[in-house]
Amino acid sequence: MIAGRANNAIYVHALNGAAARQGLYRGQPLANARAMIQNLQIVPADEKADEDLLEKIADWCDRFTPLVAVDQQGLLLDVTGVAHLFGGEDKMLPFVREKIRAQGFAVQTAIAGSCLTAHALARHADGMIAPPGEDARVLSPLPVTALDCGEEILRAFRRAGLKTVGQVAARGRAELASRFGGAFVTRLDVMLGAEEKPLTPRRPLPDFRAEQRFAEPVITQEVITASLHALALSLKGMLEQGGQGLRLLEAFFFRADGKVERIAVKTGAPLRDADVMLRLLSERLDALADPLDPGFGFDVIRLEASLTEKNQISTVSFDDHDNARWQIAFLVDHLAARFGEHRVQRFVAQDTHIPEAQSVALPAQERDFDGTWVRRRKETDPPLRPLRLLEKPEEIRVPATGVPEDAPKRFHWRRAQFDVARVEGPERIAMEWWKKEKLTRDYFRVETRDGQRFWLYRDGLYRETGLHPRWYLQGIFA
Repeated sequence: MIAGRANNAIYVHALNGAAARQGLYRGQPLANARAMIQNLQIVPADEKADEDLLEKIADWCDRFTPLVAVDQQGLLLDVTGVAHLFGGEDKMLPFVREKIRAQGFAVQTAIAGSCLTAHALARHADGMIAPPGEDARVLSPLPVTALDCGEEILRAFRRAGLKTVGQVAARGRAELASRFGGAFVTRLDVMLGAEEKPLTPRRPLPDFRAEQRFAEPVITQEVITASLHALALSLKGMLEQGGQGLRLLEAFFFRADGKVERIAVKTGAPLRDADVMLRLLSERLDALADPLDPGFGFDVIRLEASLTEKNQISTVSFDDHDNARWQIAFLVDHLAARFGEHRVQRFVAQDTHIPEAQSVALPAQERDFDGTWVRRRKETDPPLRPLRLLEKPEEIRVPATGVPEDAPKRFHWRRAQFDVARVEGPERIAMEWWKKEKLTRDYFRVETRDGQRFWLYRDGLYRETGLHPRWYLQGIFA
């Protein structure tokens, strides 16, 4: 038996069949279980490890259907429209069960018209396939524990003499709702097929996908590359037919031993060129810290266009530079696939006059934050802003001047002294009016006797603080 902790209490988290036959149940206080049965073998629960393992099994089950949901201690698969790929439901069910059992797990499976019905049948009628429209009939002889409604409601059923699901379903809905609540009645109707409850998949459905299944697992790089190229061509046809281009491409490699490898590639613009897809995937695979390991081979390879956009068709003239822009976009995608999208950035202009906030670095592939640089000065004018801004302005030490608002004659920065030969300024910049704690800045462009040019500012005015303001170095001119 496995014991867990919740609300500062220890309870029965999971138990085997022998313990259940002794009257123990999931959720029971551990002290009560020990009072009922002596010398219980108890193992502490590791819920995080259980969740991780269940997620890995769910990843592996994506080979059967993209609609996979995690349900408490099990998985729900929506096989509508895919069972025929495995020879029908009667062949698919044992195939899935044996594949999971081969990985060392104990499995109970069932197929029904609703997720709650399949949940109950898997636990109380392993291997059953409910005929369409007959969920109520196959559930009727099952014990009330199949309703999975909590120990308190089950005790009420036992006191009332209700032993099967059919006996509970025969009672009036108003009677059940007044005694157990509307949520229980809704759950019962869903199980009996009177209402529907859609499955919530753990991963959103891709816009387009293409996959290839192999009769025997493949290992060689040549076969894998050829399969990826064929899938990219298939995906290209789907995108062209829908007038779409992908922005997020995902490749899934399902290994025969149950492990699933996944890689993702983002693009800066809608893409549907199969050769470019393959080059980006190859670049991403080469950049992996752990190379793609086929193990005993891949039996399924899939490509998904998880995010798409409408591909705009534009007319290109002979004098246009669209080809150059396309090459730059491809270079950005190429570098992002190699080093990661967060490492390839571009500067986006911001509508502010604060120097350190006039631009922000964003992933170069993002197009949702486009800004426009406005040129207000002539090209022949000297630069007012340095080419290099420090990430954070660094404080400098300036000796007191004769006039508090004069430019400095010398200053100390990073353990070095600089003597000022020429000064241009001040350029006064007031901070945002809603940020009252910010002081007015006076910027100076200074040139030292050694020919170095810096961008300094005084933080605050003498009349604002009554003290000698602090000085900072923010940029360096070329």
